[in-house]
Amino acid sequence: MVPARTRSLRYAVTVLTLGGLLASAVPSSAQGFGLGARFAWVKSDLAVDVDSVRFIGGQIRLLSQRAGLEVSLDHHSESSELLGQKITATPIQVSVLVRLSGSKVSPFLLGGPGWYRQKVEPLNGPGDLAVSTTEFGWHAGIGLELLPSRHLGIHGDYRYTFLNFNGDDQRDEGLIDRLIPGHRGSMWTLGATVYF
Repeated sequence: MVPARTRSLRYAVTVLTLGGLLASAVPSSAQGFGLGARFAWVKSDLAVDVDSVRFIGGQIRLLSQRAGLEVSLDHHSESSELLGQKITATPIQVSVLVRLSGSKVSPFLLGGPGWYRQKVEPLNGPGDLAVSTTEFGWHAGIGLELLPSRHLGIHGDYRYTFLNFNGDDQRDEGLIDRLIPGHRGSMWTLGATVYF
């Protein structure tokens, strides 16, 4: 059996290679490398009656007219005096982007692997009591990018996280629900990227 870390590394290398091949399939004059910032609102389907959690982060994008690759990192930190702990969440996602239009208003599909790191540490206590976990999961979604100029993109998307392709999530609401994979969460993102 292959260790989970090795499998995750293989997935990442595969997605990065695929993204590079897709981005290089179009003439170089249509490509762009970009750096940007974003906000994300994350909602877990496991927590009932809990508002979405706000994250702040950034992304690196490599785009052509029809495809691209995005690597994003988001961050959220919250302290609870009542529980005496600080929780820090840092998801990292690698997304292959498929642009459905090459115009200034471009819808896109996205998907890829994600690594979701969470650290819980005591507020008043020894630092060696901190516990860190990293969970792997797939994500997929749809978005829209507006390009008001050649060097600026404003984009937003909605993505499902922790996709379940095994069909064991106990949904039985009809044919379409059986065709769509289950998920454990979702997120909205809104950001801007400067292209060079």
